[in-house]
Amino acid sequence: MRGALIAGTNGKGSTAAMLAAILRHAGHTVGTMPSPHLGSYTERIQVDGIPITEAEFAMAVERLRPRLEDIGADLGPPTEFEILTTLAISHLAQHCDRLVIEVGMGGRLDATNVLDFGLAVITNVALDHQQYLGDTVARIAAEKAGIVKPGNTVITGAEGEALAIVERAAADAGAHLWRLGQELRLQTRWLGWEGSEIDVTGPAFAHRDLRVPLLGSHQAANAALAVAAAHALGEAPDGLAEARWPGRLELVGDNPPVLLDGGHNPAALARLAEDVPRLAGARPVTVVFGMMADKDLAAGLAELRHLRPAGVVFTAAQSPRAARPEDLAGIWGGGEVALPAVAAAERGIELAGPGGLVLVCGSLYVVGEVRPALVGRRR
Repeated sequence: MRGALIAGTNGKGSTAAMLAAILRHAGHTVGTMPSPHLGSYTERIQVDGIPITEAEFAMAVERLRPRLEDIGADLGPPTEFEILTTLAISHLAQHCDRLVIEVGMGGRLDATNVLDFGLAVITNVALDHQQYLGDTVARIAAEKAGIVKPGNTVITGAEGEALAIVERAAADAGAHLWRLGQELRLQTRWLGWEGSEIDVTGPAFAHRDLRVPLLGSHQAANAALAVAAAHALGEAPDGLAEARWPGRLELVGDNPPVLLDGGHNPAALARLAEDVPRLAGARPVTVVFGMMADKDLAAGLAELRHLRPAGVVFTAAQSPRAARPEDLAGIWGGGEVALPAVAAAERGIELAGPGGLVLVCGSLYVVGEVRPALVGRRR
């Protein structure tokens, strides 16, 4: 199989969505494995952006069950993500000629790292999942660089000490390295609610005036990595403008506008704090916020303060991992508390009024719960 294995702290899902759109436009049947899901677990196995059906999922599990039981008897039970990865690859390989696969977490020990497409992408490295990957950027970068295999083409937007570690891994593996800002050059033009426009040049290719439909200034860099990955796979980036990535700075409804973003670590929230005020303009921003308890809550809320929201409603996803909204409000020093997440979103809309803007953020699980009630909302 040909395709790309994509790791990174933030942006790997967006980069995968854009690369998949380019490959579909070029005529390929593309398998993806987005994680986590927004509405249904079946979203984690997709062919050309369409999730596997529940019946197909059930049949795939039944086909795999004897193998899982054999493995469990010898080695202990496989993890949920190991099972999902096996299901996804066995299903997608039957239906697709290109695979664009996101690493679940880290890279070196991730279940997806059995794959070698000849192309590895590492978007960026920041602090997240420290309890599993290490408590420094350097340690986390070493885990993510573990996806680099001998002879690969490696494309990265990593910077600083993280880049140095990716460079070392590429050199050790005899890989070809394309670095954003060096072999890859990017110029970007902010288009506000229309996304952005970019010029990208790299080894033996140059593209101008490419439209990036995903909102947020950070998407320009992700798009450049996707364009470079497409070139490495022999395709022009003509389908970039067709990319969609639900729940990531996604505009739903109007009056007031509501933005949904599943960014769940301080680095992602810092980007929101930069971009949302530019989008909001004179509109005051009301935030609906929920986060998982195993994240850095204090650092995340510190980044959120840079938004200077007019009001904050704290909530929680229906998950045992979710932080208690009362705890979030305590760290913040105020705000409202509302459950479930849909009720919190409605309260945020009420507080914002027609002249405001609502941002629902902090967790993809929160976004996944509120999105069905808000998509296409008109008042």
